[in-house]
Amino acid sequence: MESVKRVFQEIKKKGRVFGSGSSSSQETDIKDLYTLATLVEEIKHQHVLLDRPNKEIDKLLTHIRGHEELLRKGKKLDPWKFNSVIYRELALDVSAAPLDIEKLKREGQLLRYEVFLSFRGEDTRASFISHLYASLQNNGITVFKDDESLQRGDHISTSLMQSIKESRISVIVFSKNYADSQWCLEELMKIMECYRNIRQIVLPLFYDVDPSDVRHQTGEFGKAFQSLLTKTLEKDASRKWRDTLRDATALAGIVLVNSRDENKAIKEIAEKIVHLLDKKDLFIAEKPVGVDSRVEDAIQLLDIQQSNDVLLLGMWGMGGIGKTTIAKAIYNTIGRNFEGRSFVSNVREVWQQPAGKVSLQEQLLSNIFKGTTTKIESIDDGKIKLKDRLSHHRVLIVLDDVDELEQLDALCGNRNWFGKGSRIIITTRNKHIVGRNVVDKLFSNKELDERESTELFKWHAFKQVSPTEEFVAISKNVIMYSGGLPLALEVLGRYLFDRDVKDWEDVLEKLKRIPNDKVHKKLQISYDGLEDDFHKAIFLDIACFFIGMDKNEVIHILNGCGFYAENGINVLVERSLVTIDDENKLRMHDLLRDMGREIICDKPRKEPEERSRLWFHEDVHNVLAGKTGTKAIEGLALKLPRDGAKCYNTKAFTKMKKLRLLQFVGVQLDGDFEYLSKNLRWLSWKGFPLSCIPANFYQGNLVSIELENSNVKVVWKETQRMEKLKILNLSHSHYLTQTPDFSNMPNLEKLVLTDCPMLSKVSHSIGHLCKVLLINLEDCVSLCSLPRSIYKLKSVKTFILAGCKKIKKLEEDLEQMGSLTTLLANNTAITRMPLSILRSKSIGYISLRDYEGLSHDVFPSIIWSWMPPTSALSSLFQTSVAMSFIVSLDIHIPDGSSQELSSIFNNLSWLRSLWVKFGCELQLSEDAKIILDAFYASL
Repeated sequence: MESVKRVFQEIKKKGRVFGSGSSSSQETDIKDLYTLATLVEEIKHQHVLLDRPNKEIDKLLTHIRGHEELLRKGKKLDPWKFNSVIYRELALDVSAAPLDIEKLKREGQLLRYEVFLSFRGEDTRASFISHLYASLQNNGITVFKDDESLQRGDHISTSLMQSIKESRISVIVFSKNYADSQWCLEELMKIMECYRNIRQIVLPLFYDVDPSDVRHQTGEFGKAFQSLLTKTLEKDASRKWRDTLRDATALAGIVLVNSRDENKAIKEIAEKIVHLLDKKDLFIAEKPVGVDSRVEDAIQLLDIQQSNDVLLLGMWGMGGIGKTTIAKAIYNTIGRNFEGRSFVSNVREVWQQPAGKVSLQEQLLSNIFKGTTTKIESIDDGKIKLKDRLSHHRVLIVLDDVDELEQLDALCGNRNWFGKGSRIIITTRNKHIVGRNVVDKLFSNKELDERESTELFKWHAFKQVSPTEEFVAISKNVIMYSGGLPLALEVLGRYLFDRDVKDWEDVLEKLKRIPNDKVHKKLQISYDGLEDDFHKAIFLDIACFFIGMDKNEVIHILNGCGFYAENGINVLVERSLVTIDDENKLRMHDLLRDMGREIICDKPRKEPEERSRLWFHEDVHNVLAGKTGTKAIEGLALKLPRDGAKCYNTKAFTKMKKLRLLQFVGVQLDGDFEYLSKNLRWLSWKGFPLSCIPANFYQGNLVSIELENSNVKVVWKETQRMEKLKILNLSHSHYLTQTPDFSNMPNLEKLVLTDCPMLSKVSHSIGHLCKVLLINLEDCVSLCSLPRSIYKLKSVKTFILAGCKKIKKLEEDLEQMGSLTTLLANNTAITRMPLSILRSKSIGYISLRDYEGLSHDVFPSIIWSWMPPTSALSSLFQTSVAMSFIVSLDIHIPDGSSQELSSIFNNLSWLRSLWVKFGCELQLSEDAKIILDAFYASL
């Protein structure tokens, strides 16, 4: 990009001097000034990006635009004054920027703005826009807000057009005088062009103006629009602007009319924009000591600003050294500069699970192309889909904890899979994985140095930087023996917090006896320090069976074992032995997991049948095949691949009297089920092979039954009383025809019947589930109706019917579900929502047909589903009940529909404005009274 100085010198070479009289026309003067202002604006943007001062550039823009405005008004320039200011202001060397911004833009490597604000300054600048701008900035959002205090012409600059194009979201603030500005309307036309051509997100806000007035150019908004039309000379301007206004008001927006709490409205708008931007970042660490410097070093290796090639970066280091933490921080720092991004965690662990390989490929596509789901049949199918979908997109991908080259081959097999400028980061403990022939650059993770180790340890051990005098010396020794390993420093620090010196000395003595390479033993000090045997048992159960499971489900299961699990898990979280992710799932560092499993094996090593928990494939196979199980075994898991199913005799369980936890994938059992432990609390059996659960299988103590992908047709032929059952999951049971009798499971809280395509009937006994919180019937495509008793369930919080294509209606009784907060009923045959839903005080989130979001956002649009399907409805009104006291309905009433419309008013106490179109005068005379009587009766 040329600097302004070079542009101006070029103009001089051509004999052009502004305002020099007969040698230049006024029209040419204006054109050159417009060009010059555009170039200076580009340089201003460049300086903003480099965080350099803009005072001089602002002066220059003001000077140029001021003279441009004088010329437009027919006045003459003082050429000497104008040119002297230009030269003086151009003493600033604006061409010295180190970054080639234009090159980066051409290569798609720079995301300039997250939000572009389009507004009429005289209506909103002083209050609403300034507050909204501040709120968005406080949320970490990069906003372009054009400075309207500068003199404007009739046409917006090229740079402003480019700023709109380079924004992820455009927010249009319609106000009373918005349409009086040709500048605003040209902005709007460019925004809608980006909406159509590049799928830019557009959010209209109606500030003190009715959406119907904007759509039809009526009221105060219409007067402003007519005022502009009297001033414009463009022939087709009126038609183009009217079409653009109509298209913009057809989008989902927010109405702010006479809003008494503008701060609350702005907060809600900012939250919506944050949601639209997907601003959710990965959690790094409570105290990310030493992370920033390492992130900077790694980002330099990624060479984002210079290289447009596809680059693979390997991150290698021992477990617990912080590879994942640094990778997350890099992802958060640079992720938004890419067209799509995906952070794939625990590749090694997921890869070993049944269907884990294709699930990793599916996750990649789902993360990058948000809102889409891609079904992958095999690894080879996934490779083809990854290449086809990603080859034209610049993406950032992090593959965390890779331990086999086969995993890389399936997830990033070839650089041709990715668009130019893509970056792939691979973390691993195995240096061979990130050898020279695999990655382009290697980042070796180093241990924390003495200063960093001290800072991290003190934050966890003392919750402050400086400990008391008595702990200074002993702290140094503990830190030294931790070897600069962040995980060990955190775990030991958390364990020693608020303990006396004697406890510290005991820990130090243990550390002195453990070699530096025995990380497990260092971490075990925190486990040994757990004072409650229940807490230890919970830790070991999680390490073997529950990593990645929902915390609340695990609490139910372990409470069934008598472990007081909620308190126990909280203690483990406080000690950094367990973490809870954003989806409420239990997580554990694999070093801690391996440490827990090592404890179970014990030394001298126990034989498998003597251990309390079995999870390793060969150990479990040997115990079951040899029928060597003993009463020592409390938990057992065996997961087999699809093509490796095995069958064992139930007598293998004869002596496992204390078995609490049983998890099978792809396993078959032959024989009498009475041999299975009566002590079972958790039965998870994917691919359950039988058509029903055997009657002689005792289930009285079961808390959770999970039979996903089962062959079950009828769950029980003879039901048992199951007082303790909290969770019943029969998802993907493709032969299930009817639900079980629910009357024998009075404490059930979670019922999941997802994707049961032959399920045609839900038992009326479902009304007995007075404690159920979740009912999920998603994709039960043969289900035609629901029993009326289901609406009596006052405890239900989440009700999912999405994909039940034959469900045609919901009853008015829906309002009896007094605790219902989430209703998902998209992709069904439901065309009408019950009117009673508006009276619900609890419901917060709805998904129905094409409407999805918070209830106060989608209720107004759902109202249209109450109208007869033959209604020739005009554009939907858009509003937020929470923000507006005046809502506009704009509808075309077909013959005979007025009576039905009038019934709606009884539920719309917030309706204040109505725009009705009638088909003929006769219809007007007959129906107007009905509508108006109902409307005024609701006021």
